[in-house]
Amino acid sequence: MSTYKVLEVNDDLPIRTQGNVHSGKVRSVYWLTSADSERLIEEKGYQIPKDTPLAIMIISDRISAFDCIWQGENGLNGVPGKGIALNSVAAHWFKLFDQSGLAGNHIVDIPHPYIWIVRKAQTVRVEAIARQYITGSMWRDYAKGVRNFCGIDLPEGLQANQKLENVLITPSTKGIITDVPEVPAVDDVNITRANIENNLAAFNFKSLGDVDKYEQLLTEGFKLISAQLAEIGQIFVDTKFEFGYVDEIDGTQKLIYIDEVGTPDSSRIWDEAAYKNGQIIENSKEGFRQLLINNVPDSDVLLNKDRMPEREALAEGYKLPVEVMMQVSDTYVGIASKIIGKQIVIPQDPRAEIIELLDKEYGLIEK
Repeated sequence: MSTYKVLEVNDDLPIRTQGNVHSGKVRSVYWLTSADSERLIEEKGYQIPKDTPLAIMIISDRISAFDCIWQGENGLNGVPGKGIALNSVAAHWFKLFDQSGLAGNHIVDIPHPYIWIVRKAQTVRVEAIARQYITGSMWRDYAKGVRNFCGIDLPEGLQANQKLENVLITPSTKGIITDVPEVPAVDDVNITRANIENNLAAFNFKSLGDVDKYEQLLTEGFKLISAQLAEIGQIFVDTKFEFGYVDEIDGTQKLIYIDEVGTPDSSRIWDEAAYKNGQIIENSKEGFRQLLINNVPDSDVLLNKDRMPEREALAEGYKLPVEVMMQVSDTYVGIASKIIGKQIVIPQDPRAEIIELLDKEYGLIEK
């Protein structure tokens, strides 16, 4: 049994907040009171407008796949080191984006490997997806005869896992978008560039120029990460970015990167040497997805959206062996250590560390 304490529950920390804690599959967001936001902006010298709402974003070690959270045996309800691996990798790419003159991002401070302090952004309602290889759901659809993806026609004769001629931008909806012709009111449904251009307000874009801008930032960010990964013998297969608008000190609004970028959760990463030998070795969450498909009693439950109630019931009761959770931990910590260029150290008790730091150095813990 692992001696690590994983951070599985991250939405019940005694942080002083305004409103409810927003808990996602992996991260929880604690919006600070306006008094605390203003105090920290001043005390810490954050270069953002004084009245910007700030949030403490705490990452967990939970692992989700197929829209469900999965757990291990013996109470190991998360993957040791996963949270720290994701945060470290995203922060590494954001720093490189800054150095390369790409857009900024929503992080204003990283006081601890499990914590980001972020500024409020108006979210663009598009999951910005870029693909360099045909694999996953795209390959499954192509194999069934689909040739048009998000308004882009693919040629005949492509093989599974083949490199595509260009990086393809294949966006989907972020959340349920209603009243847009041709777009079903379903979360995460494929859309075309024309859908976005003809319905800017529905997708939260301010102008047509910003649609060009997000595509440019997606493509340039993809190429930068791809080039860096190639230097450590890894292939950047596909990824998902998210964007939003923030107010700057000079009164302008800027389109920036939000959420996470280039992590093993939001991207597929393959080992290059294995790929050249005709093998796929996944250094991302995709490996965990495949592991589930191969281990659950009926893999169709995972792949068939019509069987969601069964899938949720399965995830609730199914416990993965500890060695499987540790294998997933090795994948995350291993690829993250390679990317950031130093060994990731897993804290023994992340929860206690987080509370102590937010109390002593940020004055945010409720007594």
